[in-house]
Amino acid sequence: MGMVIKQYEVYLINLDPTIGHEIQKTRPCLVISPDVMNNNISTVIIAPMTTKSHAYPTRVSIKFEDKKGWIVLDQIRTVDRVRLVKRLGKIKPAEILAVKKIIKEMLVD
Repeated sequence: MGMVIKQYEVYLINLDPTIGHEIQKTRPCLVISPDVMNNNISTVIIAPMTTKSHAYPTRVSIKFEDKKGWIVLDQIRTVDRVRLVKRLGKIKPAEILAVKKIIKEMLVD
């Protein structure tokens, strides 16, 4: 499978081509798929990140690589591993908790 991809790591990912209002271009994205999935299949579930947004219930405010931005959980998608350009780092534990809380509110409750 190549590189080891871990949940809650941030990767530079090529999201193009896109359609309509989908977030586009090559940008940092958070891997939200579990490690067991990342280790066994050729796709990963990601949430794009952006610096151009505003407070919204499905977005987590973060500071990553000295930039303030947002994890855009309302744009979760599955991408093939070949779209991953390089690993950039990992988000903080408090940000992981915020991501989990919002995903639960969006998809479970």
